[in-house]
Amino acid sequence: MKKSAVLGMMLGSVLWVGGVQAQTPVKIGFITTLSGPIGYVGEDMRDAFQLAIDLEGGKLGGVPVQLVVEDDALKPGQGHQIADRLLKSQKIKLFSGIIFSNVAVATVPDILDAGAVYVSPNAAPSNFAGKECHRNYFVTSWQNDSLHESAGRNASNLGYKRAFILAPNYQAGKDALAGFKRMFKGEIIGEIYTRLDQTDYAAELAQIRAAKPDVVFHFHPGGLGITFTRQYQQAGLLQTIPMVVPSPSIDAVILKSIGEAAVGVNATTHWNTDFDNPANKRFMAEWIKKFGPDRVPTYYAGQSFDTALAIGAALRGVNGDLSDTEKFRQAMLKADFQSIRGPFKFGPNQHPVQDWYATKVEKAADGKLIIQTKEKILSDYGDVYAKDCKL
Repeated sequence: MKKSAVLGMMLGSVLWVGGVQAQTPVKIGFITTLSGPIGYVGEDMRDAFQLAIDLEGGKLGGVPVQLVVEDDALKPGQGHQIADRLLKSQKIKLFSGIIFSNVAVATVPDILDAGAVYVSPNAAPSNFAGKECHRNYFVTSWQNDSLHESAGRNASNLGYKRAFILAPNYQAGKDALAGFKRMFKGEIIGEIYTRLDQTDYAAELAQIRAAKPDVVFHFHPGGLGITFTRQYQQAGLLQTIPMVVPSPSIDAVILKSIGEAAVGVNATTHWNTDFDNPANKRFMAEWIKKFGPDRVPTYYAGQSFDTALAIGAALRGVNGDLSDTEKFRQAMLKADFQSIRGPFKFGPNQHPVQDWYATKVEKAADGKLIIQTKEKILSDYGDVYAKDCKL
């Protein structure tokens, strides 16, 4: 074979360049929502995942990686088509990125059936957490219900007795209301499923006003949350009927849009920008360095950064070789990374076991609105479906 400045030939997952062994980048299919009112969520998730890669010089866990990003546009069919194309044309074996549970339900099963691995940075529908759990399916965010169970616990801790609850009519919305009711000790006096594409909540707000609850719980992520909360405010309800919500309903972008009217809104989360641990301090410093102080990362960014770290730990454990997914699984389950949220481990259904915290929107000394962490409300908490998962 003739020598040249650049000489390469493929030997499995190793590339020889100029006589020097170099590892071929592992492609990660990142299917997320980048368009429409929820687009900022996908941007945060993409950018945080890429930040983790950039901080390691194009690697995760010492393994070269390439992030292949695609926009599902919040369309289940489009997400499914993208996954099929990436599986067949690019032979991708590792996926992440999906935000919405309806897209996940339409897309993830085919990824798993193809023998590939999916690591969820957000969507975690209940039907994948119990009897339908899978050895190649991991979640690094939370199981859908537990996100809202923490809100139910918070509402009870705050002394509310009569709640009116709302969520969009899709899998995550159903899990949301089920989760809240599971831990709320008071009475549910109103329950409504809204549309996933809804823009006018006048009818729902009229029902809330008539019911006169102690508190309103609602799950409306992204642009839905901005629209609902604005209309709630304009109807004069924000000052008279308090909200207790999960983090998707009052993230940094929603808070910036709503402004001072959101002061006093109670929420729950598993991660916040003010968490006092070395990993989170580094993440926040690097995020601000790259994107500036005015772009406050949402909890979606935090989850995606952790997802990249978790994947990196598993890739390090198998030296970037995805040919044996069981070896990758065993490496993944060790959770050998420093989560920016603090203590983290996988439960028996490969979903997180973690702590949950109460937060509140407050005005800082400099006049800026912040989501302030108040207290821990659940410790080492998993999900109710784990007992039904047999792996």
